[in-house]
Amino acid sequence: MTAPHELRLLPWSGPEDKSCYLNTDDSGGYMSRLADNIEAEQLGTAAELLAQALDTLEDQETGLEDLRLLAKELTDALRDVLRVATSRGHLLAVSDPHRP
Repeated sequence: MTAPHELRLLPWSGPEDKSCYLNTDDSGGYMSRLADNIEAEQLGTAAELLAQALDTLEDQETGLEDLRLLAKELTDALRDVLRVATSRGHLLAVSDPHRP
């Protein structure tokens, strides 16, 4: 998944919310597969939250606390999706440096 000698941004953060990177040429290794699986889960969670948000916003009976909780969950999901997009965007740039 990564080009030789390229660091892969992992879909989780470390202490103090610092980015974590994987240094490997083995896209089929345990850590690469784990990262792939977690990215897939994060994207699936974001899709589910989007559907929930659409339903919640249509419901006129939704209370302020429910909206706050939904906003918190959406914020967390957006952070995760942005990390995945950043990682995959970097991989695209590395694999095809002439791509705009």
